[in-house]
Amino acid sequence: MDDDPVTASPILHSHTVRLSYADTDPAGILYYAAWFPKMEALQSEFLFLQGLRQDTLKERFGWWTVSRATECEYLAAAQLFDVTRIDLRLGRIGASSFRFEFTMTRVDDDVVVARAANTVVTVSPEQSTVRIPADLRERLEAWSQP
Repeated sequence: MDDDPVTASPILHSHTVRLSYADTDPAGILYYAAWFPKMEALQSEFLFLQGLRQDTLKERFGWWTVSRATECEYLAAAQLFDVTRIDLRLGRIGASSFRFEFTMTRVDDDVVVARAANTVVTVSPEQSTVRIPADLRERLEAWSQP
């Protein structure tokens, strides 16, 4: 994850959420796995808004994507009812994979509470890895530009 906000790629999409009881442990502290569904929802919404619906990629383009690896670094405690902004950026672009990066920032005090990433692989309809198709690579490169 790129720690330097100056060199980080631009924010592609953001969403603000208020943490709910279901997101926390009995002490009211964010349950560590709660970020993952929020990250996936932001990523899916961004791709949907770009015309890249996960449920139609295979039929429309002959390829689709799967998550290969996820990670999350917890930097500060997030608690019940904290309002948090989740920002989505594009990270590294490889031959057959690319990486979405997320920053979770508590709105009230602008503290980054977590950083995370999801590495996505392009695959054939049979789920074998394929090189990132030219049309997708073009979009990825455009999204990474400041």
